[in-house]
Amino acid sequence: MKTELQNKIIEVLKTIYDPEIPVDIYELGLVYAIDIDEAQFATITMTLTSPSCPVAETLPPDVENKVASVEGITGCKVEITWEPPWDKSMMSQEAMLELGFL
Repeated sequence: MKTELQNKIIEVLKTIYDPEIPVDIYELGLVYAIDIDEAQFATITMTLTSPSCPVAETLPPDVENKVASVEGITGCKVEITWEPPWDKSMMSQEAMLELGFL
């Protein structure tokens, strides 16, 4: 059940894009963890490309709202972390290909 919900959450995360980079936040490697508790409440641990990211105020609530709308999820909280700091090596091969790094 948890894996199915995590997969649904990943699909939603793949619809959310960093406005400066034409790649979704999941493929960019900004999502570090997806945890779902017994009450089906999701906690997303993620980072931003930089502490001065222009969407630092708007992206986390957007993620919370979209993940909370996933069928079977009762709510969502985003926790922003800066450890480890994000860098290009965290991107998926798909993202690197899209951005011309491969």
